[in-house]
Amino acid sequence: MKIIDGYMPFKGFKTYYRIVDGGDKTPLICLHGGPGSTHNYFEVLDCIAKTGRKVIMYDQIGCGKSYVEGHDELWNQETWMEELVALMEYLNIESCHLLGQSWGGMLAIAYAIEKKNAKLKSLILSSTLSSASLWAKERHRMIGFMSDDERQAILSEDYDSIAYQAANEHYMQLHCAGPFDKDTPECVTREKKAGQRSYLIGWGPNEYTPLGTLKDFEYTDRLHEIDVPALIISGTNDLCTPLVAKTMYDGIKNSKWHLMPACRHMCFVDDHDTYCQNLKDWLASVE
Repeated sequence: MKIIDGYMPFKGFKTYYRIVDGGDKTPLICLHGGPGSTHNYFEVLDCIAKTGRKVIMYDQIGCGKSYVEGHDELWNQETWMEELVALMEYLNIESCHLLGQSWGGMLAIAYAIEKKNAKLKSLILSSTLSSASLWAKERHRMIGFMSDDERQAILSEDYDSIAYQAANEHYMQLHCAGPFDKDTPECVTREKKAGQRSYLIGWGPNEYTPLGTLKDFEYTDRLHEIDVPALIISGTNDLCTPLVAKTMYDGIKNSKWHLMPACRHMCFVDDHDTYCQNLKDWLASVE
């Protein structure tokens, strides 16, 4: 498969994109999480191009090969939405499926509701959320299952303490990703320029505490406005708890939900084969 990459001018900076050219079927655009992660982990989905479509991924402004620093005014939903719209125009995308992981799914939900663009053919909402407040409540509920020492360390909000950092790392290993080993795909462990500042300003200091520009992200009551089919994928051990996933499933009228056993926040890594089969079946069904 041919890999095409390049840069799109954006707001005086540049946005890196990567395209796996698999054919002329409706392309799949992948929106990574964070804010401030990168496209890297999505390279495990290169195989989806074998279904005869382009798989398009990019580093959102503020991270990876689109890294920008010293511009806190950029780290908000409006900027990242504008970037997505600009990328579709720059790449001459006439129609697409949007796959959003975590924060990327939030962006996909907002795009579907705010833009109501005829280009959008379906959504794949991967371990994501429609409500920042519900996400925070579920994070704190899950903290309750940790040891007393770990729970107290997290709730202390002493982010520089060794105890907090150890407890937070354990929490993320339980529900997000890691530890990694020789069997972990290279693209997942590859060194990257994470957008730590864009995460802090956009979301907050950690997953439990949305204090940033996205803290008022609340689309649950508007999910009925999504008029394209939506596939929801989440794991039983996910940061996206079954309650969070079911909230989206209940709210989107034409939706399907796959709950993946023993998977965490990166279902496409934890059970790659099942995830990709679900995705392939979905794309075939909506086309």
